[in-house]
Amino acid sequence: MSPPPSSPLPESAGVLALLGGRKTLGASPRTEGDFIALVREGLPFASFRSATAALEFSLEDVEDMLHLSSRTLQRRAAGRLSPVESERVLRLLRVVARAERVLGTRRIALDWLSAPNRALGGERPVRLLDTDLGADQVLQVLGRIEFGVYG
Repeated sequence: MSPPPSSPLPESAGVLALLGGRKTLGASPRTEGDFIALVREGLPFASFRSATAALEFSLEDVEDMLHLSSRTLQRRAAGRLSPVESERVLRLLRVVARAERVLGTRRIALDWLSAPNRALGGERPVRLLDTDLGADQVLQVLGRIEFGVYG
């Protein structure tokens, strides 16, 4: 089996901060391989709580975005998320960190993610983050904003 990719994850610092930093996460991931290992192990529930608090989304929104039930979250409270759940959380946090970098502040990024967007057919970007394809669409719009193609 080949080693995981070691290229830097562009938003690694932002994602790490959203997960509560090294102290809460128990690691300092910087590369794609580091994040792959974390996902496979499962994110600590404390990091999930740190991220949801930082995002200021309601628990219902988080449950919808990540396809997690409140019962599942209660079961995970004493340990770790599953790899599938961890991957969903990481997908959300990568998009939030990218939006924050492109738009300037977390508040502006969260507002942008929560508002209907013409480039996404009037859909709220946050509502597309439940799938990889939807997250890719949101990242494409952010890329256009970053390079001045879309205002």
